[in-house]
Amino acid sequence: MDLRQSAARRAYLLLLLLLLPTLLPQPPLPPAGTGVEPAWAGAVQAGPGDGGYRWPVDGQPTVTRPFDPPVQRWLPGHRGVDLGVPPGTVIRAAAAGVVFFAGPVAGRGVVSVAHRDRLRTTYQPLTPTVSAGDVVAAGDPIGILEAGHAGCPVAACLHWGLRRGEHYLDPLALLGFGRVRLLPRP
Repeated sequence: MDLRQSAARRAYLLLLLLLLPTLLPQPPLPPAGTGVEPAWAGAVQAGPGDGGYRWPVDGQPTVTRPFDPPVQRWLPGHRGVDLGVPPGTVIRAAAAGVVFFAGPVAGRGVVSVAHRDRLRTTYQPLTPTVSAGDVVAAGDPIGILEAGHAGCPVAACLHWGLRRGEHYLDPLALLGFGRVRLLPRP
């Protein structure tokens, strides 16, 4: 086999490897907007008191934008919930854990807390008052909310996210809420 045939064969094999996943049958996806999450999204089994989770702000805030998982991990979606609270609000750890990250991401302040149940909560945009490696208890202050969260319909919103590994989950499930449906104000 000469060099040209060898290169052509390698190119053919590479193309086959790249296209193979698209040629294999895929499990059916739930229709968008049905409220059914894909199997890869995982499930949160914690409820109120089960894992010691609480709202990341004092009181019960208004959910201005609910969790809207993409039908595939790489597609657009809303990977958390937005909570309408005023700028300057003290943001608190939703549960005990260790600060995994505290600092800027794409020009916005972010804090991420790793919890003992292998979940990780994230909070943005805020000015962090903690550092990576800090141990926090549920309700401990972790930052001060900044204005400027894109798409927020009020003065400021906290984007509160939840992940297990690389899978995004609905943080409201930590508080025992099912899927939240926004209704118009009377």
